[in-house]
Amino acid sequence: MSTVHTDIVTPAGKVYEGDVHMVCVRSKSGELGILPHHMPIVAPLEIALVRLKHEDEKIVDYVAVHGGFIQVGRENITILSEAAEPKSSIDVERAKKANAEAKSQLNTLHATSEGYAEALLKLKRSELRLSTAAIDDTIPEA
Repeated sequence: MSTVHTDIVTPAGKVYEGDVHMVCVRSKSGELGILPHHMPIVAPLEIALVRLKHEDEKIVDYVAVHGGFIQVGRENITILSEAAEPKSSIDVERAKKANAEAKSQLNTLHATSEGYAEALLKLKRSELRLSTAAIDDTIPEA
């Protein structure tokens, strides 16, 4: 099985680097599953989970990506995002607090109010962090 080198990069630096068998992302036009030797593309990404599957298919790395772009080349994949967090680095308590704050803000704002879009974005990001942190990635024994 072949692999493709994959980097996830934010303004703060590299969040992920490795050779993977498949990258699954949610672009603005739908879900993408990218295997080695995929045709080159550039696509804008949603605020969503990125799944990085390794050759044995039992190992998957999870990264919460807060929008950005994916660039697929013949030899590598690069995801550029304003913010991205591997599952292992998500602070669940901070995400819960941000989620509660965003819900509270949305309850007090009208959909056309200033600050509504920002509160909605904060809610989406906190929900992504919480759902990513909650993924059970243990391998069941046979």
